[in-house]
Amino acid sequence: MKRFAESFILAGLVTLAAAGQTPKQGTYSWKSVQIVGGGFVDGVIFHPTAPGVRYARTDMGGAYRWDATADRWQPILDWVPYKDLNLMGVESIAVDLADPNRVYLACGTYTNPRTPNGAILRSDNQGQSFQRTDVPLKFGGNEDGRGNGERLAVDPRDGHILYLGTRHDGLWRSIDRGATWAPVAGFPDVKEAIPTPPAPIPGETPEQRWRQMPVNGSGIVFVKFVPMASSQAPNSATEAIYVGVSLMGRPNLFASTDGGATWHGVGNAPSKYRPTRSALSSDGFLYIAYGTAPGPSPMTDGAVWKLNTRTGEWTDITPDHPIAGSKQFGYAAVSVDAQHPGTLIASSFGRPGSAGSEDIFRSTDGGATWKTIFGSGGVYDYTLAPYVKSTPIHWLFDIEIDPTNPDHAVFTTGYGGWETFDLTAADRGKPTHWRILAAGIEETVALQLDSPTQGAHLITAIGDYGGFVHWDLDHPAPEGASAPPRMANTTGIASAPLRSDVIVRVGASAQRRPGESIGYSLDAGRTWKPAPGAPTATSRAGSIAVSADGGVWVWTPEREGASFTQDQGAAWTAVQGLPKGLRVIADPVDPKVFYAVSIPDLTLYRSRDGAATFAPEHFTLLDAGTAALSSGRGDTRGGQDRIYATPGRSGDLWLAAFDGLYHSVPAQQQTGAGTSLAYLPGVEEIHAFGFGKAAPDHSYPALYLVGTVHGQPGIFRSIDQARTWTRINDDQHQWGLVLQIIGDPRIYGRVYVGTHGRGVFFGDPTR
Repeated sequence: MKRFAESFILAGLVTLAAAGQTPKQGTYSWKSVQIVGGGFVDGVIFHPTAPGVRYARTDMGGAYRWDATADRWQPILDWVPYKDLNLMGVESIAVDLADPNRVYLACGTYTNPRTPNGAILRSDNQGQSFQRTDVPLKFGGNEDGRGNGERLAVDPRDGHILYLGTRHDGLWRSIDRGATWAPVAGFPDVKEAIPTPPAPIPGETPEQRWRQMPVNGSGIVFVKFVPMASSQAPNSATEAIYVGVSLMGRPNLFASTDGGATWHGVGNAPSKYRPTRSALSSDGFLYIAYGTAPGPSPMTDGAVWKLNTRTGEWTDITPDHPIAGSKQFGYAAVSVDAQHPGTLIASSFGRPGSAGSEDIFRSTDGGATWKTIFGSGGVYDYTLAPYVKSTPIHWLFDIEIDPTNPDHAVFTTGYGGWETFDLTAADRGKPTHWRILAAGIEETVALQLDSPTQGAHLITAIGDYGGFVHWDLDHPAPEGASAPPRMANTTGIASAPLRSDVIVRVGASAQRRPGESIGYSLDAGRTWKPAPGAPTATSRAGSIAVSADGGVWVWTPEREGASFTQDQGAAWTAVQGLPKGLRVIADPVDPKVFYAVSIPDLTLYRSRDGAATFAPEHFTLLDAGTAALSSGRGDTRGGQDRIYATPGRSGDLWLAAFDGLYHSVPAQQQTGAGTSLAYLPGVEEIHAFGFGKAAPDHSYPALYLVGTVHGQPGIFRSIDQARTWTRINDDQHQWGLVLQIIGDPRIYGRVYVGTHGRGVFFGDPTR
């Protein structure tokens, strides 16, 4: 690539020497933008004897500790840096019966070969700080079976001993409070062959594809210690241990009666289903929920059984039996009242019927008879998360009765969970009352952020739950805040720079209906409408650009070429001269001008006629050195390799590549034909990029960046066009993976960041 003379002033502002300054450290206050929940809370772990001590784990958003004083959950993994983002998926949590301050986490998000191995985190202060042990194992915190559990367990008689069930590597044990681990010799080989997926069917939806995939187990799903005081010496390790494995058609429950020295399959254990969760009563009964899949993959059958661990007798106590071919479902979880051993609850999974057909079944006689909790009447308070009112209760993969309060019970869902404090009202024929469980838990994935110049300060495009217009960052957005149409994923959102009451969003219809993948607002997000048409019957998701005056919208649906509309979506015309799949942005000043970029061939595409046609312009990188811009790897390693237009300035462009930052050179400084982009030294990696209000006594917008600057990873702000940078987060606020950032155009220093599983944050300078 062409070298640029050291004396040349980059974009008329920044010399190479000045650009080499080490980032300063700023001080910021960070708060969650209140959505509440938004992701799969797949486990709640109560301490057996200490009231108020409990933890929640999520599939990709870290873990939380309950704060009884604040009446909300507090995150305990926000310190996880980008390089360790794999740890944000939590496979299992365990507590120590003898010490309520001890907690253990098995962390790792995926088991594929590209993902690093997992780690065991251990804390003796309820997660305020951790010690870490890297293990030669992979965990699947965001894989099928993530709601099963718990795989990690502490011996209640000897807190030095822990057992860990894995997905692909059998049973492991630690005898030094989790500091070191080794496989348990003699435990049976429970590996399951991974079936070959069928070939894709043309035109099938993601859900149809999911349902066609062969079911595979999720390895060892629970470990239970069964105290047998009459045969054990005081303070000795528990001798009786039960281990459940997600297997069908072969033994799936194993036991040891000699402290893990030898193992055997438990006779007569049901093998036509896979174990999902279990609960142990104080009188020696092991209750197990079963389904034909680990979940949340679909189940076609299931049951609830109990094992008398003292006699070996099995009893089928299924509350509602599935029917092959007509009423196919399974069971996700079971829990026992610690104070009343014959009282238990069990949850269905995939139970067919109208919305809300899932239920929790309750028995007070060991499973001989059952009542439904939801079907018998339930009262729900949606105040903390209004958006869930239109979302059916689903994915009840953990249900728990508080061991210190039989009236308090929780169940988790794909959007957080619920809790009640009058569970026993059901025994008297009264309705139970439920409130949102997830206060303090934020587990959404931000797919794009917009901060308009008027109206609400923040609009979010969110995975799974569409997105929200945030009129008050400290309170949840109202139900349907950006609908209709109701989106599953909103993948793109844009407001008109000169007329910010015009906002357009695109995504995937929650109802999976063709033509319902685009919506718009003409009153700054107060009300929304679906567009009357789409480029094609299959157009969905992708990106959206809105001209400076709001009159032209350019939509690039996924797997399609770009199209534009001049009549709010009534008619669409294919864009000419633009390769398929390129993301288009609007010039913030000139309504006729749009841009797109192709990194591999160093081409800028520009339209000067309202997106009707685009013309290619080869661009030159000035002083790029060894930066591998042409690799295009940002598409898969950080979501960048994107072009941005500076607010309030026509033709002023920034190229944020995964491995470098470039700024367009003013026209009077161009050399030769085409467009020149100057490389800004010091920015080594970019995951997100955006603009905000200029600093006092400055006219150029502030820049915000997530990535690495001069070897320092973090979130950065520059007020002098990338001459110098200030790190504005700290080591306790890293959140794993952050892929979205935008500054507020009305408040200097205010910045919004969107994480990949820890929700959306806003930060303000504290000095």
